Amino acid sequence: MKTILFTAALFALTCYAQQKGAAKGPPPPPLMECGAHGDIEVLCGARSPEDIEATPDGKFLIVPQFVGGGRGRGRGGPSTPAVMEIFDIAKKTYSVMPVTNDPRKDWGDSSCPGPIGDALVGHGISLAKRNGGAWELYVVNHGGMRQSMEMFELKQTGGAWGLIWHGCMVSQKDFNDVAALADGGFIATHPTALQTPGMDLFSGVPSGYVVRWTAAKGEEEIPGTRVGYPNGVLVSADGRYMYLNAWTAKEVHKYDLKEGKELKVIKLDFMPDNITWTPKHQILAAGVKGARGNCGDMPCNLAFGIAQIDPAKMEAKTVFDSTGKGALIGGVSVAYELGNSIYIGAFQGDRLVKIPAPK
Repeated sequence: MKTILFTAALFALTCYAQQKGAAKGPPPPPLMECGAHGDIEVLCGARSPEDIEATPDGKFLIVPQFVGGGRGRGRGGPSTPAVMEIFDIAKKTYSVMPVTNDPRKDWGDSSCPGPIGDALVGHGISLAKRNGGAWELYVVNHGGMRQSMEMFELKQTGGAWGLIWHGCMVSQKDFNDVAALADGGFIATHPTALQTPGMDLFSGVPSGYVVRWTAAKGEEEIPGTRVGYPNGVLVSADGRYMYLNAWTAKEVHKYDLKEGKELKVIKLDFMPDNITWTPKHQILAAGVKGARGNCGDMPCNLAFGIAQIDPAKMEAKTVFDSTGKGALIGGVSVAYELGNSIYIGAFQGDRLVKIPAPK
């Protein structure tokens, strides 16, 4: 079986931070209990909700189960699938998203071996409106003995949202995150494509790059995107600009896809994992404070930050810093603004966390 290097790196991050934290001071504090804690609410019942997208009606959150760093199974234990789940915002409940299969030649690669089924182990996800009006949900997958981009249509029937599998693209290298494009293609990160034996993935040195996939040309590396652990990726609505997180380098990059060049890089005080758009067309970046030792008042895998980035100016301001807030959630990987709230997810654990959105 192919070794999944980047998921092993995430697992190592958690273990290392816990071990070092224990070695330097008291053991990591237990996570806060489910429920409200002032204006912060812990929404338990998830399984490693590594990424988040909202349904078009704004009533639900779509979350993958990145169980065991992409190596595990779903909420029923080791024998059950790590399926896609949906969180009902009003009811505060999680449920499995129903999936049907309808292979289509105009979705994905012609060599796709067929539906992933219960073998799906989701990681980064991206929801976009496809030319023609369908909502496409692209899911980075690590299950079923294949590293792939699984392509679903998100569709509402009788008030409930479900997924229809239409195609896939299988890669020789591990994906991490994806930005689905209206033309059916996508842009995605390969975080460990350049990894060599003995390389320290947490050093910030270039370890991977970004690719663009189209049905006509397949995967093509985007020049100038070799950075330290390329992670979260976004594309502007007009398709002109790409925004890319260099996780281990603590950087966010802006790239002109038309001109084929990088425009600006900003530094953050945490490791930016995924990035999402806000309703006001700003960018939210979220991630853990570091890979080793203690970060402020707790181990680095529990300490995290959220920043809002102006995509035009490429200037960042802090939205949330976990320092002094207690052990809310471990392994933070995403922040998603919806309504008056920001929902925080993680690459491990049993919860989402809800905080007020900035006014």
